[in-house]
Amino acid sequence: MLEIRNLHAGIGSKEILKGIDLSIGKGEVHAIMGPNGAGKSTLSAVLTGRSDYEVTEGTVLFNGEDLLAKTPEERAWAGLFLSFQYPIEIPGVTITAFMKAAINAKRKANGLPELKAADFLKLQKEKMALVRMKPEFARREVNVGFSGGEKKRNEIFQMAMLEPTLSILDETDSGLDVDALKIVADGVNTLRSPERSAIIITHYHKLLEYVQPDVVHVLKDGRIVTTGGRELIEAIENKGFDQF
Repeated sequence: MLEIRNLHAGIGSKEILKGIDLSIGKGEVHAIMGPNGAGKSTLSAVLTGRSDYEVTEGTVLFNGEDLLAKTPEERAWAGLFLSFQYPIEIPGVTITAFMKAAINAKRKANGLPELKAADFLKLQKEKMALVRMKPEFARREVNVGFSGGEKKRNEIFQMAMLEPTLSILDETDSGLDVDALKIVADGVNTLRSPERSAIIITHYHKLLEYVQPDVVHVLKDGRIVTTGGRELIEAIENKGFDQF
């Protein structure tokens, strides 16, 4: 599904990613762990098309197509989704209006008709129940006045609605209490399927107790320095990242 080869990227004259190689197959969940400043969030920004990051070398193929040649919108329409570390507020736009616009834009880009109002509301009700979001949240402005946990839950709700083929969760567990963490994990686990994959970017092991990754990578100083299974999570918990 995703093939990254020798990816170099940075901001201005500062190189942050220094040769990333990563392959993710259909149905796989990969965890990327590493200390602050390792380049984890830069990787997610480059994959989703943040304009302030410049790719200087390397290739990224998503389902066989050149991902780097696509605009951020085209990447989203192709099935890429990013759950932000710090979700932004959108005053004046309700969750319902936001999600309806996002879903219909994706459907249009893929040659499908817009969802009928009744079908959209049915889908929204179903997905809100999945992440235990109260129905009245649909009328609220996007993330305005939300707690940290509510913002993250809203991100997982968006992911559930859009059903992306590759989800990138950029430190979605940051600042969450145990109950909110379980809700996020339940949403991610419910969406797992042979056709959908995910990248979980995190400093900590706690979320990975609830979302079992197939592969774990350690990213340090802009490079993936080791790859393995769940044994790496335990090693990091016991000895930190300095051992790599």
